[in-house]
Amino acid sequence: MMIRAFSMADERAVITLWHQCDLIRVQNDPHKDIKRKLTTQPELFLVGELDGEIIASVMAGYDGHRGWINYLAVSPEHRRAGHGRILMRHVETLLEARGCPKINLQVRATNQAVLAFYRQIGYAADEVVSLGKRLIPD
Repeated sequence: MMIRAFSMADERAVITLWHQCDLIRVQNDPHKDIKRKLTTQPELFLVGELDGEIIASVMAGYDGHRGWINYLAVSPEHRRAGHGRILMRHVETLLEARGCPKINLQVRATNQAVLAFYRQIGYAADEVVSLGKRLIPD
């Protein structure tokens, strides 16, 4: 898998991937999420390509205090081949190079397979409650 920065030519394939991975929610317009990401640290929006096909993605960011991971996706037919682990290690390296001391991410509590994946690569549940407030409705 080749890892590279997202480009707008990838938008359709990435959104299709997110749908395949059940990452799209009504309250999050993926086109707007992409547009917003491209205004802030676009070099931390990565795709994984295999034989010319986008099979993985990740959005990362660093606010000077914590790093965040969003939209980690690996196409269902390419899972369990190490692509998610490789992509996460790559983005962790990029965040660490920026001085990022800790990465946060959110996983739906019902998504046991994804929780198991993150535990396998060294992530653990923090004793926190995640809160959110939508400022701009999609």
